[in-house]
Amino acid sequence: MKILLIGEYSNVHATLAEGLRMLGHKVTVVSNGDFWKDYPRDISLDRKPGKIGGAMLAIKLLSVLPKLKGYDVVQLINPMFVELKAERIFPIYKYLRKHNKKVFLCGMGMDWYWVHTCLHEKHLKYSDFNIGDTVRTNKDAIKEQTDWLGTAKERLNKYIADDCDGIITGLYEYWSCYSPAFPNKTTYIPLPIKMPTSIHINDIGERVKIFIGINKERSEYKGTDIMLKAATRLQEQYPAKMELVKAESVPFKEYERLMDGSDAILDQLYSYAPSMNSLLAMSKGIVCIGGGEEECYELVNEKSLRPVVNVYPCYESVFGELKKLILTPSKLLGLKQQSIEYVRKHHDYIKVASEYAKYYAASIGR
Repeated sequence: MKILLIGEYSNVHATLAEGLRMLGHKVTVVSNGDFWKDYPRDISLDRKPGKIGGAMLAIKLLSVLPKLKGYDVVQLINPMFVELKAERIFPIYKYLRKHNKKVFLCGMGMDWYWVHTCLHEKHLKYSDFNIGDTVRTNKDAIKEQTDWLGTAKERLNKYIADDCDGIITGLYEYWSCYSPAFPNKTTYIPLPIKMPTSIHINDIGERVKIFIGINKERSEYKGTDIMLKAATRLQEQYPAKMELVKAESVPFKEYERLMDGSDAILDQLYSYAPSMNSLLAMSKGIVCIGGGEEECYELVNEKSLRPVVNVYPCYESVFGELKKLILTPSKLLGLKQQSIEYVRKHHDYIKVASEYAKYYAASIGR
């Protein structure tokens, strides 16, 4: 198949493209590299700041669009798959729809269905927008509500979701938002991870090495502020037992370099399941402290492996679970092995790419 992947979130499309190519498909990735993370792509659509940057991107798109037709499959990472106002994306979507066989929308992150469902249905115990019946009021959560509710972004999301050939979700929480609205159109396919060529689980050293990635602009929204506070306090209390490594808004290659050799990663406090960065860490035998609710294991029919140290989204839970690992580091060895097995079993990029290819082929067959 000839496949076009547009947009990028946390290396999903770049990794999926590698897997699909290994299976013999012809794949083109078009994205902005997910901003400063700078993930690989074949055609770059990065944008300079301001109105001039928007105009330059629009001009570049006009030159690129003729190359984005004749594909068997077009997959959009999000309704906002290019860095333009939603109003300007409508005609781009319609062009892609007209000149290609099948178009699929991903439920991989921020969009209207995620914001609306978490705010109004509150079907999850916690999320980016609620904790129980309480709505989160941090600045980032309010901004996303303002951006997506009753706006052109909402109209764009609804239009593409209604019009496209299928909706592919990559985490339990996004599947739980799209499947009620589109039960016959929504599927779940695990996130793709490229396993390291060689994996060796080292014994725990004198100090447990804890890694945390910090996006300065979204620290409170993702719960990094709470995780960092708990980890910093524990490092102060047990300096001989714990080392804390921080990566602050760095490109992906530098992020991965800083992460390598860690024993555990703190990530995604408000998530139900490990996401791309957590899964990458787990593939290296680094234990994830974050989202690991039973619903995510049930979705992949996992009966025995429980590699994630699941925490409730509050300081006390993170502090308590992290303290247990620091004071009894022997527990980490079994979790490290489970982490590798879990990612290999459910998220290997070639296996995941095969699931995508089967899904695409079935849709084209229909």
